[in-house]
Amino acid sequence: MALEQAIAALPDKLRKRLAARGFDPKQLATWAADMDRGQDQRNRLSGDVRPVSEASIATAPTGADPRWSELHQLGAAALERGELAVCVLAGGMATRMGGVVKALVEVTGSHTFLDLRVAEHRQLEADHGRPVPLWLMTSEATDRPIQDALGDLRDGNRIATFEQLVSLRLTPDGELWVDRSGTPSTYATGHGDLPAALGASGLLDRFIDAGGRYVWISNLDNLGASVDLALLGQHIESSAALTVELVDKVAGDRGGGPVLHDGKPIIAEDFRLPLDFDADQVPVFNTNTFLASAHELAQLAMEWTYVEVHKQVEGSGAVQFERLLGEMTEALEPRFLRVPRAGAETRFMPMKSREDLEQSRQLIEQIARARMPDGH
Repeated sequence: MALEQAIAALPDKLRKRLAARGFDPKQLATWAADMDRGQDQRNRLSGDVRPVSEASIATAPTGADPRWSELHQLGAAALERGELAVCVLAGGMATRMGGVVKALVEVTGSHTFLDLRVAEHRQLEADHGRPVPLWLMTSEATDRPIQDALGDLRDGNRIATFEQLVSLRLTPDGELWVDRSGTPSTYATGHGDLPAALGASGLLDRFIDAGGRYVWISNLDNLGASVDLALLGQHIESSAALTVELVDKVAGDRGGGPVLHDGKPIIAEDFRLPLDFDADQVPVFNTNTFLASAHELAQLAMEWTYVEVHKQVEGSGAVQFERLLGEMTEALEPRFLRVPRAGAETRFMPMKSREDLEQSRQLIEQIARARMPDGH
């Protein structure tokens, strides 16, 4: 009751700001009431969980593959018919890089993550003589800086931004968390917002109406996740609703992977696995790069799990509830694809810290020269 009263007493300006970004007061109250179950019980999968078979993971085509040219042509033809859109997850703040907007962090020379993504996009269009929509899912914190950086390039269709959803942080006791000034704290509710936020933007429906069929989704900071037309051709040939890119695990990897949940193949984060499940049984790692059927993405209807996440904010405990994009494998049957992780052909090189950037600088420049216009 105290939480409901605190929400009802929010200033009108904040209430309007929240409503514009999909905030649901009843949902927040439900989360708060559910915190009594405990974080582990809420987050972890129940039922039978086991590794997927190695045979269920396909391999990405390479130039040495005898069918590479055929698959590349299949992908190129789809792109030239206007059937591909690219969606980049750009809501993150680079907390390990000083808490700045990650899209605007300089990566090589004076070029930012955003610069490199836009440059690759322009090269793709130039190579094929066809506009390719580039959509960036931003957050309340990153939307305006990214819009400003894009300037006139952002036309609302060919290059567009749309915001993910927001909610309010809670205390560990399920009350409204407030900062030192007494103001409730907002946060973005996770990259699992993408289907709902993209649908609400109207971009996906307009794309489908114009003949669009495929959406390539990747993290902003994974510069390896460029458009590969042979992979697109392979996805088309498979008739899959969703292709999920995986890489071989290395020491220190913490994140999602493919498992069978009650016999159904899904992507599950390590912290969602049962406590007695050995994550080392899963030898591959989810890169959060997906190729989706645009129509099935638009029609996606599922009951999302909002995982309980505990944070330290201004030195005190805060709780927020987030959804994970990989969970769409619960509703869209996935096709798992192992892609390269090493060398210039890598499709997975996330940059989470300044140290990651420095260690990968040479490879980034090599990839930029190979994939971007004029070596940028």
